[in-house]
Amino acid sequence: MPLAEITMIEGRTEDQKRAVIEKVTQALVEAVGAPIQTVRVVIREVPKTNWGIGGVSAKDLGR
Repeated sequence: MPLAEITMIEGRTEDQKRAVIEKVTQALVEAVGAPIQTVRVVIREVPKTNWGIGGVSAKDLGR
């Protein structure tokens, strides 16, 4: 059972997250031959204040 964990900054729409789940699932099916029903995808959203880029929080960068 392949498991992909995706970590990204909060703020994506439900449609965007659905697209990530679909595309990552398909990539694992193609890459390792896993049956689609066995693939799991977990999306973890991190608050912008907890995501640093170049020593500055993403919130302070306006991202």
